[in-house]
Amino acid sequence: MARKRFDDSNCSVARALNEVGDWWSLLIVLQAMYGTRRFVDFQQELGIARNILCDRLARLVDNEVLRKVEVGEHGSRHEYRLTEKGRDLFPVVVALRQWGDKWNPAPHCGALDLRDRATGQPIRPMTVQSADGDPLSVRDVFMPDAESTSKTG
Repeated sequence: MARKRFDDSNCSVARALNEVGDWWSLLIVLQAMYGTRRFVDFQQELGIARNILCDRLARLVDNEVLRKVEVGEHGSRHEYRLTEKGRDLFPVVVALRQWGDKWNPAPHCGALDLRDRATGQPIRPMTVQSADGDPLSVRDVFMPDAESTSKTG
């Protein structure tokens, strides 16, 4: 049975999941953020089957999350590098990692320890913030209806 696609959905979350919504794709993006570039290294780091890795890398390239760069003589070797679109997934991956550390921590590992390269200080937890920088929860936000949005925007 074919997986449902959301290309025509009005929901940007559903459309985004079309591009990076399965766990292998996000794990490939995470590894690329760690500096992994070669097919063999993705395969070794993730323990992923070749056919699945080929499929996910091709999809990420097609969706312009990664770009395939020839680095060998006569195109015999290439690497996968994050595009700007792929790098923009950084806060998504960090937020997902922080959520996982809180709600499903690894039994023998500590929580995510990302630090600011310039200062060495730990990064703050990802939050949704008001225009003034105050943290917001799901209970603090609303989505205006389409009619009021079209009148004001």
